[in-house]
Amino acid sequence: MRAFVTGSTGLLGNNLVRLLIREGYEVKALARNRIKAEAMLGGTGAEIVVGDMGDVDAFAPALKGCDVLFHTAAYFREAFERKSEHWPMLQRINIDNTLRLFELAQRHEVGTVIHTSSNATIRKRTDGKASEESDVLLPSKAPTPYARSKILGDKAIAEYVSQTQLPVMTVLPAWMFGPGDAAPTSSGRFVLDYLNRRLQGVFDTGFDVVDARDVAAAMLAAVSKGKPGERYILAAHHTSLAELCQVLGRVTGVEEPKRSVSRPMIYTVAWFSQTMAALFGKETNLTVDSVRVLTMMHRTSSAKAALELGVQFRPLEATLRDTADWLRLDPKGS
Repeated sequence: MRAFVTGSTGLLGNNLVRLLIREGYEVKALARNRIKAEAMLGGTGAEIVVGDMGDVDAFAPALKGCDVLFHTAAYFREAFERKSEHWPMLQRINIDNTLRLFELAQRHEVGTVIHTSSNATIRKRTDGKASEESDVLLPSKAPTPYARSKILGDKAIAEYVSQTQLPVMTVLPAWMFGPGDAAPTSSGRFVLDYLNRRLQGVFDTGFDVVDARDVAAAMLAAVSKGKPGERYILAAHHTSLAELCQVLGRVTGVEEPKRSVSRPMIYTVAWFSQTMAALFGKETNLTVDSVRVLTMMHRTSSAKAALELGVQFRPLEATLRDTADWLRLDPKGS
């Protein structure tokens, strides 16, 4: 089997490439930077394809001969940008060019597409039960611009699939942690902040997390077990910042922060944090949007993925231990 993986140097993408190689796939790995890709994936045997989701047509010929497309690439770094400036890129990458990628995959006779969305597209149920794949948020209710772009992108993909019958299956991961987080993503930055004792306290939160390696395994399982047109939530644990810190304390030996911060105070701090980040062109995990998401107490169900794909999730301690160990060894992905 021959696979094409977008976003191959990302947290999910590089773990997926390694899994596919272990399972005997021939892999073409799309990356914007060959040097970075070879540093991360050079020993795997994957073929590096230099390209960018900003210009899908340029790398599309490399899709020819592939049996399956795994699309993990997305634009999501919005923590330090003004929303009005950020939306055009979200629209272009997560909606327009994703649809273009699928059109070209079909033109080049790729048999199956496994698409990565997000459980941020799922609405919180009012009955207190865990949300399911059918509980789709309205774009106007999206908690972040990124979530809105994924909602609209998923809608466009569903319409395209209904017209063309392209076999597309979509996974909707929760907040992903795991080794190989070279960027690092917001989860990696959170763990680094913990390790470097930059977390001054926690606040009342509730959210879902998942190991990127388990998401990769689910995507692989979807090739043979998934049903075209179906969507699969991947959320291993419902947790909180306090619990994440407690577990990190156990697995790293770094003492957890004891201070508890009120919700009004954390919103004030978040506003100041994102304002300063925007002013100086830097990134920050702590934004008003991120606080809003973390405090939603949103729980989603992976029952469908467990039933149809046979998905199993590793313990939270294993995920956080491996994440911390990897970041301690290579905090910049070098």
